[in-house]
Amino acid sequence: MTEAIRGFWVAAATPLTSEGGVDHARLAAHAQRLFGKGVDGVVLFGTTGEGTSFNVAERVATVEALLKAGVAAERIGIGGGFPAISDSIALTRGVLGLGLRHVLLLPPYFDRSVTPEGIEDAFAAVIDAVADERLRATLYHIPQVSGVAIPTSVAANLRNRYGKLVAGLKDSSGDFKQFLAFRAAAPELAITVGNEADIARAIAQGGAGTICGMANVVPELVKGMIDGADVEARMQAAVDIVVKTPSFLATLKAILAAQTGDAGWLRVRPPLRALSDGAAPKRKLDELTSPAIA
Repeated sequence: MTEAIRGFWVAAATPLTSEGGVDHARLAAHAQRLFGKGVDGVVLFGTTGEGTSFNVAERVATVEALLKAGVAAERIGIGGGFPAISDSIALTRGVLGLGLRHVLLLPPYFDRSVTPEGIEDAFAAVIDAVADERLRATLYHIPQVSGVAIPTSVAANLRNRYGKLVAGLKDSSGDFKQFLAFRAAAPELAITVGNEADIARAIAQGGAGTICGMANVVPELVKGMIDGADVEARMQAAVDIVVKTPSFLATLKAILAAQTGDAGWLRVRPPLRALSDGAAPKRKLDELTSPAIA
């Protein structure tokens, strides 16, 4: 099993049943399709997967279902950040018991006035309580969404304290200077980026790869970025098509519905509202992925 998340990982969207639960069969099929496009692994219940809308039991049950469907444990990571540290502990223990190692940990994200020392205490409380050498945690930095940043000093301190148990960090800030600051402060961490347009330059600066949401709909473009193809302009244009809408998540799911012909992908959990049609953004993405990427 891998010591850290490296290469091409997708922050997977979460399909829903008509009753609002996770559609395990549709999610497993989506993961397998992505693997066929060169994806190394999927991270469940991150930002793109509407992760904060799902509780511990739902997340564990989804992992169990994907394992039963034949998705290998080493190709699954899971979003494990909660406002309550006890929930992060329970989820991490649960998925480690199923054979997973990769857990992405947000800092508790309700109180915006916390200190760097408090953030480090929160991560340490999870790692200490889980007390399992199988854990390979990835710290998750997305302050524009979570409201709580991970200071570079905290990333460095946690790596020094826990070694390989703190295996990586996902920088989804979209600020390349922040990525470089993490690399400088904690060079032993496997640092992945969430901003697709930064993938090539991040890898050139020692980055570990990507965990990104756009790979749900344009995996070819993301793979091109990883492989060094000259597609950065196309990748940024693709990102803009989805980001410059009222809801990135609802638009991404609408595009998936249009691409697959499966209207079930339209479903989102409140407070999000579903879009009725993803055909227009799909057509724009099709233009960016044709001709094929060499």
